[in-house]
Amino acid sequence: MPGTPPGGNYAGRVTNPEADTSRLEQAVRTAETALIEFEIAVETFRVEVENFSRLHHQRLGPVYARLEELDAQIAEAVAARSGDPEDLRKAREARALVQPLPGVEELFGGWLDSDGLSPEGTAMLTEKPVRPPRRVRPSDEARRAFRELVRKAHPDLARDEAERLRREEFIVRVNAAYAAGDEDLLGALAAEWAAGPAPEPRPLDRAEELYARLEWLAQRKEMLSGLAAELEGSAIGSMLRMAPEDPDGLLEEIAESLRAQVAEREAQLRELVG
Repeated sequence: MPGTPPGGNYAGRVTNPEADTSRLEQAVRTAETALIEFEIAVETFRVEVENFSRLHHQRLGPVYARLEELDAQIAEAVAARSGDPEDLRKAREARALVQPLPGVEELFGGWLDSDGLSPEGTAMLTEKPVRPPRRVRPSDEARRAFRELVRKAHPDLARDEAERLRREEFIVRVNAAYAAGDEDLLGALAAEWAAGPAPEPRPLDRAEELYARLEWLAQRKEMLSGLAAELEGSAIGSMLRMAPEDPDGLLEEIAESLRAQVAEREAQLRELVG
């Protein structure tokens, strides 16, 4: 339409720039709070998935190994009885699953695992002791302290790049303390943050900056949504969703089931070789 100013109809609607900026500021604050809460939820679940995976391997790995050994012995006993070529083939395949293949782990004496350096290898290089998590979910007190620290020190609340870097470094330490379930360290970090420089209000003086901020928050939310979906869709994440209120109890249930399977295999093997 002739005479329409740049910006089209939108420019005609801007009748009170101060009010519009105020609404944008409120929208940014709301989006920031929502994003921080979402990040807390994702990080909490990531820690639980990681701890569950490690404890699952530590506690149940030997039981899985015992089941594989029993399956191999049963297949070998069946093949010895029948002499059938198919049974002999199955016995060889079952035994191959039990016998470790020579490779990187053997060459490096256990320093390397499928994910890179094993915890033991890392400890040897850094001279730090290996401290496996005591349980899947850190204590309620640790969770409360973690949430409070992240709300206060989150990098997204930084006013400038220097402060963002300081907050990011601090949050890395907070995440590590939470993953270890170290309540004392979380308390020390809370005192450290409280003694730090007081936060200053961030200048929000231009609508363009606020729109850019909202766009960045939306992109960050999309990235976190992808991470959350990946965690929930993983094998360990799916297991955790089966018992969200008692993940440690779920480990024991799985262990009981595996022990029952071991007993059944042992009875079957006794019948075959007895």
